[in-house]
Amino acid sequence: MMKSPFRELLEAGWTAELIGFSALDRYVHIPAGPVTYIQTTADLPELSKLFDNLRYPGVALADAAVDRDEGRYYFYCTEESTEAVFFHPLLSLRFNINRQVYIDERDLYPVYAEIAKQLLFPDSIANQEIPWLSLSESDSSPQYLLETAIILARYSPQETDYNREDPVASILKIVSPVLDTVDVPIEQQRTYLELLLTSNRPDLGFSFLLKSGIIAQLWPELAMMDTIDHSKEFHPEGNVWKHTLETFRHRKKPDLLLSLGLLLHDMGKSFASSSGNRRFDKHAELGEEVAYQFLNRLGFPPDTISKVQYLVRNHMMPAALPRLPLQRTQATIESPLFPLLLELYRCDEASSFKGLDNYYESAAAYQNYLKNTKNPYRSADGKKLDRKRRSF
Repeated sequence: MMKSPFRELLEAGWTAELIGFSALDRYVHIPAGPVTYIQTTADLPELSKLFDNLRYPGVALADAAVDRDEGRYYFYCTEESTEAVFFHPLLSLRFNINRQVYIDERDLYPVYAEIAKQLLFPDSIANQEIPWLSLSESDSSPQYLLETAIILARYSPQETDYNREDPVASILKIVSPVLDTVDVPIEQQRTYLELLLTSNRPDLGFSFLLKSGIIAQLWPELAMMDTIDHSKEFHPEGNVWKHTLETFRHRKKPDLLLSLGLLLHDMGKSFASSSGNRRFDKHAELGEEVAYQFLNRLGFPPDTISKVQYLVRNHMMPAALPRLPLQRTQATIESPLFPLLLELYRCDEASSFKGLDNYYESAAAYQNYLKNTKNPYRSADGKKLDRKRRSF
């Protein structure tokens, strides 16, 4: 079994500390994100001796990085640079792995403790302010705005009744929207997107980024969704953008692949035309292509892109599953991704306040298919087989 980067650093005699989001995730007891930020006394030559596949993503992101199946690790060498890695004061927390202690140089313990309390007991937030609101600054730098969005997304509880005010609006009263052209390295964009999508409340983070002007510059395909209206009869929650954000509220867990599918499933509506009674004709097929271009530009692995394309291309199919003949659906439902596609459909349905009767009907049809495929006396579509066609 491959050793963790922490163990390798410690066994070699170096100090290792979790910093930024990684330290704060640990403190407030939420699952670690898809990236881990490590500050270490080891320098680059020593890191290259410890890690065979060490790469150098650029000084704007990290001194070095290692990619593992469980995620990415970013290293910051204390002897290489004395500049702060993160801009937002809340992200100054560190956790020393050698000594198993937190280091809070800004004396923000009461803020961290309140965040942890609100995540554990969300009912406690009624008539209170966002715990870290006073730390917000009038800063329009892209990194500060992106960090603020992730903080909103990762450390806000499911219900946010802060003095009955929208937390995004509260932050925007203090933080300045972006004024200049935004230039953020591609890998850093992907990292921030992954952190947002694996958060408790991506809807808050994305809403903040749209209103602060970041999304229009970095991810214009997403901004376009806010310009596409929906029929209120079928989507009372709002336009394509508002519908997309609402789907995140219905996830059972912040899975990255599902969340990418939810983010992009209706992206094709921005490019679709009306045809007959179809308001967004072929939007799933168009969305598949746009999703590929978007994810490829951000450097997502080909395997991830292919899986998201499957989800986007087929996201309308589960609704028709109980009525379509098997020959039209079998190739899709045989995919190991189909259970995830069903979960996307559940979130999609729930976000429009329709109830889940259609989802349960589709899930039952899928369960019947699985049962029939295991039954030697039945074909996959449930028909009885004669003796010659039975398989034992």
